[in-house]
Amino acid sequence: MMNEVFAAILMVIGSLFCLVSAVGMLRLPDTLMRMHAATKAGTLGTGLIVVAAAIFTNELGTTLKAIAVIVFLLLTAPVAAHLIGRAAYHRGIHLFDKTWIDELGGTMETTGGDPDNRQSDPKKPR
Repeated sequence: MMNEVFAAILMVIGSLFCLVSAVGMLRLPDTLMRMHAATKAGTLGTGLIVVAAAIFTNELGTTLKAIAVIVFLLLTAPVAAHLIGRAAYHRGIHLFDKTWIDELGGTMETTGGDPDNRQSDPKKPR
């Protein structure tokens, strides 16, 4: 009984983190901030849901699979977000107007897009 309650609490908390991640994807102004919301909150929410499933089933096989999933998430999500962010910046995405620091400003050339409006237009031919 106690395991089920604890698993349910973790499931609700994980779902709330996933909801925050989804809202961040919709509400944040630029690609890099959206990616940050998806990576941080999404990984934490998914990890909590997987831990809740492992606690609920209370089986060794499921727990080992849950540990493997969490390790995989923690290893791949930051690397993927970093590579996607660098590729988006290199492609010429538009940074948020209130961005103070652009550490890649002088080190990377951007390709594509208009220099005044660095947002890429999907309707333009490439």
